Amino acid sequence: MGDAPVWVLDTNVLVSGLLSPSGPPGRLVDVLLARRLRLALDDRVELEYREVLARPRLGIEPDRREAFLAMMQFQEHVTALPWPHRAPPDGDDAIFLEVALQTSARTVVTGNLRHFSPACRGPVTVWSPRAAWDHFVQLRLT
Repeated sequence: MGDAPVWVLDTNVLVSGLLSPSGPPGRLVDVLLARRLRLALDDRVELEYREVLARPRLGIEPDRREAFLAMMQFQEHVTALPWPHRAPPDGDDAIFLEVALQTSARTVVTGNLRHFSPACRGPVTVWSPRAAWDHFVQLRLT
């Protein structure tokens, strides 16, 4: 588990992955559950995950949601500092960049690349779920 990369996953990636296990977001959730990938998060990100994943209208299978939430205790919990670079277009997304900045990989995976324009990324790499999955496969960790 020590060699597992530590990335930040935007909430939309988790929702998509929990709803549709066969696409890249679902594959990323699978490797999280298998402990071949680790999440970086802080209390704000964890709260967002818990609140969003509990929304009944999303229709996330309760067993899959609970398995994901249970494994959060084994992830990389960080203390994030305020984002020192240009703010992203949606200011609420800064928390993901702030958390990523505290990790060695400095990586955010999101389904909303436009929310993380290159001008606001600072030293953080931002990938789509497809690009992240392709990179993960290249690391030969699957």
